[in-house]
Parts: sequence; structure tokens; C-alpha cells
Amino acid sequence: MSFQLTAEQEAIRDAVRAFGENEIRPVAAEYEAEQRYPADLLSAAADLDLVAPHVPEAYGGAGMDSISTLLVTEELWRADPGVGGSIAAADFGTGMLLEYGDERQREEWLPRVTAGETSIATGISEPAHGSNVAGMETRAEREGDEWVIDGQKMWITNGTVADVAIVMAKTSPEAGHAGITAFLTPTDVDGYEATKITNKLGIEAQDTAEIVLDGLRVPEENVVGEVDRGFYQLMRFFAPARADVAAQATGVAQAALEEATAYAAEREQFDRPIAEFQAIRHKLAEMATAVEAARSLAYRAGAALESDDPDRATRLASMAKLFASERAVDVTDEALQVHGGAGYVTDHPVERFYRDARITKIYDGTSEIQKNIIAEQLL
Repeated sequence: MSFQLTAEQEAIRDAVRAFGENEIRPVAAEYEAEQRYPADLLSAAADLDLVAPHVPEAYGGAGMDSISTLLVTEELWRADPGVGGSIAAADFGTGMLLEYGDERQREEWLPRVTAGETSIATGISEPAHGSNVAGMETRAEREGDEWVIDGQKMWITNGTVADVAIVMAKTSPEAGHAGITAFLTPTDVDGYEATKITNKLGIEAQDTAEIVLDGLRVPEENVVGEVDRGFYQLMRFFAPARADVAAQATGVAQAALEEATAYAAEREQFDRPIAEFQAIRHKLAEMATAVEAARSLAYRAGAALESDDPDRATRLASMAKLFASERAVDVTDEALQVHGGAGYVTDHPVERFYRDARITKIYDGTSEIQKNIIAEQLL
């Protein structure tokens, strides 16, 4: 199935690309070196409706469809995974709030997120439980008209910079995955303590945190959706999240391809550009093919998200994430190889792209988890 972008989608892509090249690229290395969250660029992106663009206009968003939203993510990651990824990270939590939050919750927080005033965090993973979401140990116990939450979350995007978070906790521990509930909480309250993780391999400008929940009190009205239905609500949003990671991987792979192509055209060895050597030309051809295949699969997943076939959407999203993330690591590796020694230092962005691409094989479900999901639908 081929995808021809509409004129509106092409305009969106061009607008995000211009923003990335003019606003993100010139400062990306600085933000990465300082491990600094790009709050000012988040605000600038919000002015262009690039923060959580799928959110309806009634809550300050642009109301974009799935493919358009993936285009935004792809171009932000093409500009820079750390900075661009910080802007794109609002998609996941807002989706949960849109689908399962009540009107009061949506009206209070979604306009603030889409305006770039704050980001949103979603606390799922724990130190001992990543892929096994149902094994989480964080507990929430009811006390009157409040829930008291105790536990620890790990690898939480936006954990120290978000003003609001969705926290997943066990409310019926004996029920396993059928006993998890989603809670909405401001982060400037007693019982919520976030510590920034600073020793990451890549995406240094993105905020990643460890969160300790110690007697966090959440009122009953801040339950998102239904008590004990949080796991099922979460599964509903893993397909869009995984399609989004496929777009991330495609974006960073595209950036690495462009850097390698430009470098090969200007770098000379044996009195001619290395782009004239067949070995380099073949590398670039294979890289370009991998990027285009990843993009096509990501867009197919996006189209499936708009359909009435959730199983197909789940399968294609997992396929897209698996393929695009694996190819992104391959393409950025080859881009570094084209640069030779120059690619191994920070003088060229391929060094950063190489490190940044690696995360796409891990978060929102590892490559191994994606294979399990795909196989389950085949057998």
C-alpha cells in the first residue's frame, strides 16, 4: 500500500522541517552537552501547534490525524533526537488523558501541555519491571476519598520537568494485570520526588527521571478512567506509541543518511570524493532503502490507527517499531562508518545520532517484545 501525502500533510512536514533546521539544529549540540531540557523551544514549537498535535482544537491542539502526527515526530527527530524528542514526548500521556480522562481533567491540563507551558510524564516502568508491566510493585490503597500511592518508577520521560504526571499503580495486587489503575497527579506535591538520570548513552537533552512515590495522596476524582482498568487502558495506547517510535527511528536515520551523503560528497581520498567509490555508494544506497522502507511501514501503521481494526493496528505498529528501530541503529552505524574517524568525535552530529538511535530498540517495548506481539497474531 502506497501513501501519497496530502497537500496539508506536505505543508505540515515542510513547516516542522523548517522549524527543525532553523531553531533546533543550530543549538542541539549545546543542549546535549549541557543535558539541558529545551523549555524555550517547547514553547516555540507550541506556537506552531507541534506539541501534542493530535489533541483536538478544543483543548488547544491542532487535531491532526495519525499520519500527520507521525510526520511531526519524524521531522523533530530528524532535527535532533534529544531536543526534538523532548517536544514530541507529550504525545503519550495526552492520549491517555484524551481517551479516558474526564472533562475536568482534560480542561485543566491539555491546554497547558499544548501551549508548551508544561510537559506531561507517564510513570509505568520500575527498577525491576520494564517489559513486564503487570509485575509492577507500586501500590495504591484507598483511604476515604483519597488513594495513597507508594512505590518507585524508573526511566520516566519528563519526570523532573512535568507539572503533571499519570502514575500507574496496583489497586488490586492479587488480580495481576487486571488490578492496575491510572492516577493523575500534579508533581509539586508531597510524596512525589523526581531525580534526573544523567548517565544516559544518548538523548541527553531529554529529561529522564527516577520517581519515588512516598505516601502520595491522590483524590478519588483524579483516577483516570476506571479503577482496575489501567492496564487495558494502557494497552490501547501502546500501538500509537510504538508507531511514534517508528517515526522517531525513521527521523534519526534520515538525518544520519543526509549527513553521510553530504560528507561523502566533500571528503576526498586518493584525489577524489569518497562518494565516487563503489563501496561508499553501495552503503548509501542500502541506507536510503532502509530509511524509505521504515518510513513506509511507519505510515502504514499510522493509517491502521485510523481504522476500525485494532488488531491490525497493533500488529503493524509493532512491525513498524521493530523494523524502523533496528534499521535506525544500522543506518546510524553505517553513517558513522562513512565518516571514518571524523564520525567518532563530536565534530559531526552522526556521533550523537548513533548514540541516540539506540534507545528506539528499548523503550515502549523492546524489539524482543515486538516480536512476541507479532508472532502471537500469526500463530
